[in-house]
Amino acid sequence: MARIAIDIDSTLHHYWDLFSRIVRERHGIELPYERQRTWGVAELERDELVDVVRESHSEDNILAADPYPGAVETVQAWREEGHWIHITSHRAVTTQVSTERWLTEIGLPYDDLHCSWDKVTRCTELEIDLLVDDSPVNIERALEAGIACATLRHPWNEELEGTDGVILADDWTGLRTAVAPLLGG
Repeated sequence: MARIAIDIDSTLHHYWDLFSRIVRERHGIELPYERQRTWGVAELERDELVDVVRESHSEDNILAADPYPGAVETVQAWREEGHWIHITSHRAVTTQVSTERWLTEIGLPYDDLHCSWDKVTRCTELEIDLLVDDSPVNIERALEAGIACATLRHPWNEELEGTDGVILADDWTGLRTAVAPLLGG
């Protein structure tokens, strides 16, 4: 069976609406989703960006996130098929308890949860076969490490269309169908 690593923000749930709302409320800057070609936000200083991300990962915000349609059902099906599920996030280690609580509340089964900045190193250590993540940087690094990748289409990663080793889908139903051959289904 396969070992699957799955990101959280913009992979299990739509993160951009929360992030952009906080930026608008704190700094009066609009960040339309459809115009985001990178995760860099030139309008904010680095410390301001870090503060927005920190607020977006408060316990209340973590617990309020709604998973994408089909995400929980897909992961449940993978787990029932015998695949090992590793949840991975760039969230701070201090968010782990809230993240575990959210995963339990939404009914998403997993075998391991790891919050750290270096996802790909951890995936390599765990001998992950498939990384599901929205970040082109993580996807590129995973491909270099020999890990197959899948992602939901976002403005910042749509240029990955046609990249060898990358499965790009519009939603979790499409992602589940597209990765089935890779997972032996």
